[in-house]
Amino acid sequence: MPTVTTRDEVEIFYKDWGQGRPVVFIHGWPLNADAWDDQMKFVAENGFRGIAHDRRGHGRSEQPWNGYKFNTFADDLDQLITALDLRDAVLVGHSMGGGELARYIGRHGTERVGKAVLLSAITPLMLKSDENPEGVPAEVFEDIKAGILTERSQFWKDTSEAFFGTNRPGTKATQGNRDAFWLMAMQESIQAGVKCVDAFARTDFHEDLRKFDIPTLVIHGDDDQIVPIDATGRKSAQIIPNATLKVYERASHGLAMVPGDKERFNADLLDFLKN
Repeated sequence: MPTVTTRDEVEIFYKDWGQGRPVVFIHGWPLNADAWDDQMKFVAENGFRGIAHDRRGHGRSEQPWNGYKFNTFADDLDQLITALDLRDAVLVGHSMGGGELARYIGRHGTERVGKAVLLSAITPLMLKSDENPEGVPAEVFEDIKAGILTERSQFWKDTSEAFFGTNRPGTKATQGNRDAFWLMAMQESIQAGVKCVDAFARTDFHEDLRKFDIPTLVIHGDDDQIVPIDATGRKSAQIIPNATLKVYERASHGLAMVPGDKERFNADLLDFLKN
């Protein structure tokens, strides 16, 4: 399997499909690069080079005990981009991957990056506070960690419902979507699962977003039950200079995998890549 070795000697798995301008897909939690297979195939068939890696502790990458903070995730991404000598890359980050994308730009700049897409991203800040009243209460994140530690297989099965909005009338999400979510989640280490909750709950990305100096597309579903749009997508689009916000009506957090929303996202992504 193709891998790159990070600065702290962790092997990171990646996929590399097609030829052309590189499009780097950064997956959400608790998934892995397989979550992007539809998009990887789509961009490769349309003249681009799709690249997606498994975050440390996820999928086929190594599962170290430490390193589950966004500075480290961003440095891992930098190691991948540098090792493959990518230039003018388009970075696409979903959910937690949007935070990884933002911190990468905050720490490493945009010398190798030409565009960015934030999909259902956790930026600028998830945790609810007096300054961020639209955020998610701290006890929700503690419940997530407790669910992982108590019986994570059932927890992931239960979580897949809100992730894809199968509890909503008229949903187009499938049992297959939920099964794929569970399979990928079970490949994440329990240590990564718990530590990533602390990371994505409390990391503040305001200053990272202010450093964006490239065309940026923000896409978010207005029925996202995992990452509420008013705390994240709408605010990110206001902070990033000249960002474009597209709101998908009644779309879930996992919209890029759901029939109907998936095709809309692919079309919007291709239009952004070409224009």
